[in-house]
Amino acid sequence: MIEPLTLNFDVACGVEHAFMVWTERAAAWWPAAHTVSHERGVHIVFEPRVGGRIFERTSTQVEHDWGHVTAWEPPHRLAYQWHIATDPSNATAVEIRFTALGPGATRVEVHHGGWDRLGPEQGREWRTMNRAGWDGVVPDYMAACASPSSHNQSIKET
Repeated sequence: MIEPLTLNFDVACGVEHAFMVWTERAAAWWPAAHTVSHERGVHIVFEPRVGGRIFERTSTQVEHDWGHVTAWEPPHRLAYQWHIATDPSNATAVEIRFTALGPGATRVEVHHGGWDRLGPEQGREWRTMNRAGWDGVVPDYMAACASPSSHNQSIKET
């Protein structure tokens, strides 16, 4: 079994805002280099329901699927099948829990697994790549949570 990735960190905002920044303002913190199009100015959409799509929409209205929502429990839990830049049959499973630590602080727990379905070699390789990916985007998410500018829908430049 390939161990899932687990990340735990605290953000400087309430639980509702933390959930909203993740699901409605992802373009404020998600780097263009981590999108399918690599284009600045894309919108990142989480359709707010189980079965909802997760996708990027470019300035020319081209949509690239990233996954689909498997649990939608605002503001405490979100889960999805994740296949950004790969075939949906290679989807991995992401679950995020948001726990209030007080009015201005939230614990975010990310559990990213399902590597075994990719096979032993590819699964370990993808896990390693995704670890680096999470390490790259989490600081930007934390900054977006703490910033009033997290309401900006423009994709972050890298």
